[in-house]
Amino acid sequence: MDKLQDTFGRKINYLRLSVTDRCDFRCTYCMSEKMQFLPRSEILSLEESLRIAKTFVGLGVNKIRLTGGEPLVRKDLPWLASRISELNGLRELTLTTNGSQLPQLAKPLAQAGINRVNISLDSLDPTTFRLITRTGNLQGVLAGIDAAIDSWGSRRIKLNTVLIRDINHDGSHELIRFALARGVDISFIEQMPLGETGYHHADSYYSNAELLALVKQQFEVVPSVENTGGPARYWRVSGYETRIGFISPHSKNFCADCNRMRVTVRGELFPCLGNDGMVDLLPAIRTGDERRLLELIARAATLKPQAHIFDISQSEPRIMRFMSRTGG
Repeated sequence: MDKLQDTFGRKINYLRLSVTDRCDFRCTYCMSEKMQFLPRSEILSLEESLRIAKTFVGLGVNKIRLTGGEPLVRKDLPWLASRISELNGLRELTLTTNGSQLPQLAKPLAQAGINRVNISLDSLDPTTFRLITRTGNLQGVLAGIDAAIDSWGSRRIKLNTVLIRDINHDGSHELIRFALARGVDISFIEQMPLGETGYHHADSYYSNAELLALVKQQFEVVPSVENTGGPARYWRVSGYETRIGFISPHSKNFCADCNRMRVTVRGELFPCLGNDGMVDLLPAIRTGDERRLLELIARAATLKPQAHIFDISQSEPRIMRFMSRTGG
């Protein structure tokens, strides 16, 4: 089979691989407060996850991001990271985390071959942070960020903030100052209408255009032509290395350059986050049918739509699966 390419000519070289649907937080934009998690028999073993990673790298994927749920609650994750990092042809192995487990796991993960880390940080106010995460402890996450900087260096760390109107959007200035002081990048993400989170998305949606207008009132920012291969569009604050990214799935559709697919911990391959089309890889993985696995991945590439469609005006989201199921 040739390198992965969809029917619109986009080359697929980036895989987001979920290693768990579980999390120690219950973030309102990601999952419900009372989640029902998958039984162990229905989730990929670490060996099966490694097999999927190896297959995708053989098809030209050169970047893999480990996601969840919260990937750091998966036992023996450093073992999986070290095996994936050894795959011939892989250029970058990254991780998305809420940061709570990084005080203990940052150094082992860096030693295992993780290159870069994205850390969710939706507020610096303890009350707001608790409101959004439901169970999260802000001080633990801040300690995790410090541990990550110690282990990888500030230029390999990026903070992610999901914008929620009247909840955390007015704390963006403090988050930017926090990032500037530590020399880390930060990206602001428009909330995506995935799953029944308890918010009416039209009410809680806050656009990056609105945020950028606020940012310009507080900081001297200039647009940057830098592109990290993802959907973020970057600005820089004069005199600082920190980049401020804006990921805008609603207001600035970025699908024309989409180069990724997602595999859930259940072995479901989603070619698009904003679409229900998927193929089930688990049977082929469980039976060791490599030929069938390649056929399914090729089929998924043909299912990748030209663009996602998010409609925040509906009373219920069009896509009912939670972000925690698909992988962040």
